[in-house]
Parts: sequence; C-alpha cells; structure tokens
Amino acid sequence: MMKFTDRKVIVTGGTRGIGKAIATGFAAAGAQVILTGRDATTAQAIAAELDGDVQGMELDVSSGESVQKFFAEALERLGGLDILVANAGITRDKLVMALKDEDWDDVLGTNLRGAFLCAREAIRPMIRNRGGRIIGVTSVIGLTGNPGQGNYAASKAGLIGLIKSLAQEVASRNITVNAVAPGMIETDMSANLPEKAREAIASRIPAGRAGSAQEVASAVMFLASDDASYITGEVLRVDGGLAC
Repeated sequence: MMKFTDRKVIVTGGTRGIGKAIATGFAAAGAQVILTGRDATTAQAIAAELDGDVQGMELDVSSGESVQKFFAEALERLGGLDILVANAGITRDKLVMALKDEDWDDVLGTNLRGAFLCAREAIRPMIRNRGGRIIGVTSVIGLTGNPGQGNYAASKAGLIGLIKSLAQEVASRNITVNAVAPGMIETDMSANLPEKAREAIASRIPAGRAGSAQEVASAVMFLASDDASYITGEVLRVDGGLAC
C-alpha cells in the first residue's frame, strides 16, 4: 500500500463517488485530508464517516471568491499543501441544439473554471514547499466526445489542455501535473445516465465491465506518489480499454 504519512491533501468534490474514494484512500494511507462539497454540513458529515485525519469544508469551485476564501482557511488548517486533486464535476446532458446557455456555463464553470481556480491557488504554497502534485480528474469523454454531452466533453477536453500546459509551466519547480481519465465508473453520476446510453457505452468496453471508484482512486494516488516523480503532463485512462 502506498504511504502518504503527513502529506497534506485537498480533494474537491469529495462527498461522493470518485472524490469520496480518493479522500478515503489518502486518509487510509496516512495523509491529512480536506474534502470539499458545496454544502458544509454534508462535507463535514462525510469527513466524519472516514477513518483518519479528514476534514470537510464548503467550496463552490466555480466562484473565485469562494476558492480564495477556502484556500486561505484550508492552508491554515493544514499548514501547507502537497497534493491537490481537482475532482469536482457536474453534468447537464442534452443534445447541443437543446442546450441552454446556463447548461453550458454551469458545466464549464464547475469542471474547467473550477479546476483552473483551484490549481492557481495551489501552485503558490507548492512553490514555497519546493514541490507538489496536482491531479485533475477528467474523463474519456474529453478524448472521444459523446452525443448529448457536448458541454461535458468540452469541459473535460479543456481540462486536459490546462493540465498539459500547467505541467510545462511548473515542472522546474518540482511540481507534477497530471490527469486521470475515467471511463464508465459505477457512481451516482453514471447511474443518472439514460439506460440506453449506459448500455451503449458498456457494450464498447473491452474489459467487459464498468470500473469502480476505488480503481480510479488508486490511479490518482499513484500519480501523487513518489513513484510518479518523473511523470508530468500525462493523461492516465482508467477505462477498461474504452478509449483505445
């Protein structure tokens, strides 16, 4: 098992699904973890369920003011930052011709702008610490596209571009920046897909099954570990071969 004893970790969107699995994994490996959600009560309740040094805090990643306020308090609580996992994400699935402006803005605001805002705040303490890890949770949909998910695909493709650009900007500061791209994972979000859409995706997975949130968490933890110190700007697919 990978060890992250006393590492200071922030996981956005950590109250359910993949984010919760990531927070659980880091806490079990000895890290100090802050997980976030849009509702403080929910975030604190989820944190209390987990074993280890875990705190829950409110954060709206799409709001610059919220992000700045959160990081100021989170860094004071943790005493620094070693690892940021930008996981917060939403969907508003519709065909492009039916998408409303707010459907586009909400998804891009959370999935892409949110990752940018959080990464920008995380870089400063990592530079002071002379190192760090930033991992963005994107999606294979950002690589392949998907009917009815134009806004989601655009946000996740944009996140890949951000990750690759940021990786080049901060590599000389001993900060690595990578992405994990899950495929069909058994979460609340995937459960909300129409049954026909789920069946269509599942039929294309060479591994013959959906993945688990824990399998994604393991990939994130690898990229955050010392074993991945020479890996940056990478997009690691966790998709059972879906996007091969």
